Amino acid sequence: MNLELSGKLISILPEVSGEGKNGPWKKQEFIIETPGDYPKKVCISVWGDKVGDLQGFQEGDPVKASINIESREYNNRWYTDVRAWRLEKSGEGTEQSGAPEIPPPSLEDLPSEGGDDLPF
Repeated sequence: MNLELSGKLISILPEVSGEGKNGPWKKQEFIIETPGDYPKKVCISVWGDKVGDLQGFQEGDPVKASINIESREYNNRWYTDVRAWRLEKSGEGTEQSGAPEIPPPSLEDLPSEGGDDLPF
């Protein structure tokens, strides 16, 4: 299941690390707020090498996260994890072409020759 979630980065939580049976691990969580009439705050985590990807972002940046959602059961309770596997800056101002925008000509810019250009 590949999902994308876009919003404004409102908080980056401290990095957490530890040692497990498979070796050392690290994760970092961040909070984004979705746009719209009823904005929602979503906590998303990045694990391992993806923690470094989060370093290029600051609070307030528009973010698009490609995520996986997974739930697991422990002691008859369910826990849901939202993990990002790709982070991108998104939103207004991030997609710019190198060419300046040229406005269309106005009627005053067109040449006037004292007659019409019709051949008949």
